[in-house]
Amino acid sequence: MKLSQFKYDLPRELIANHPPENRDESRMMVVNRKEKTIEHKSFKDILSYFSDGDVFVINNTKVFPARLYGEKEKTGAEIEVFLLRELNRESRLWDVLVDPARKIRIGNKLYFGEDDTLVAEVIDNTTSRGRTLRFLFDGPYEEFKKTIQQLGETPLPKIHDRPIEPEDESRYQTIYAKHEGAVAAPTAGLHFSRELMKRLEIIGVNFAEITLHTGLGNFRAIEVEDLTKHKVDSEEMIISAETAQIVNKAKDGKNKICAVGTTSMKALETGMSITGKIKPYTGWTNKFIFPPYECSVANCMITNFHMPMSPMLMMVSAYLGYDFTNEVYRTAIKEKYKFFTYGDAMLII
Repeated sequence: MKLSQFKYDLPRELIANHPPENRDESRMMVVNRKEKTIEHKSFKDILSYFSDGDVFVINNTKVFPARLYGEKEKTGAEIEVFLLRELNRESRLWDVLVDPARKIRIGNKLYFGEDDTLVAEVIDNTTSRGRTLRFLFDGPYEEFKKTIQQLGETPLPKIHDRPIEPEDESRYQTIYAKHEGAVAAPTAGLHFSRELMKRLEIIGVNFAEITLHTGLGNFRAIEVEDLTKHKVDSEEMIISAETAQIVNKAKDGKNKICAVGTTSMKALETGMSITGKIKPYTGWTNKFIFPPYECSVANCMITNFHMPMSPMLMMVSAYLGYDFTNEVYRTAIKEKYKFFTYGDAMLII
């Protein structure tokens, strides 16, 4: 498949810039892979598609405030630093992106906070935009993380082109977020409210948790036409023995296994053994799923409507089929579904 095959015209007004008033009241398109049917529902209607013994695989990663604004020493030029991942806890080393990149050299110091609360030194140039920073912080680690929390901003994707608002701190986070490490929210999970999850549990649905720390690679532009040549950024992931057991039991019982989001789907496919069962896993994944690819664990999926030429759209296309995905997206645009981070949901059954 070629990159250009995933290009489509998305009207700007269909990108949802704010979350719905209530998490579980977004619209939901229900797409049947086998019957090739499309229905229009509300997310709360998900209750009628699942029953006792079915499993939802959810990503419990937690977004941290990864965007910092600081000043360069001497010149006072404003620099935006996007924290990608912690490289060494003791040395306070971080892999970051800086903007504007051209102004930053090895040895430069950056100052954050009104009273220069936090200072960092550039110690390595890794890519055209990437850098390694060492934060010069003498206090205990907990105090350092608290300072990052106070100075950092919710890393809402820049395409939303608006100031961060107080509600973003909680709404750009799933209600079941536990393990901090993501720089982007697993957005399919944003539709779940506590009440809806409780109602699903009452009918016998199980929730199996995986952790996949969503990275910025999901939003980086793919720069090669031949998708087999695209290299995906690695993301840290964990599948516990308990989760593997829940999923395998559902598979043996021929119950529904629903991947909530592309990150959950990626984790399941990474953790699958040659026997077709899920095994416990702790490590990294750089799996890139695009057509033709046969997803063999989840037999249904919840996802949002994704941007043109994005890896998430390609995964949905692999799962749903390329031609049918095009039809579904044409319908979504015609019916004015909301796209991207705070947009509407799609249930694929």
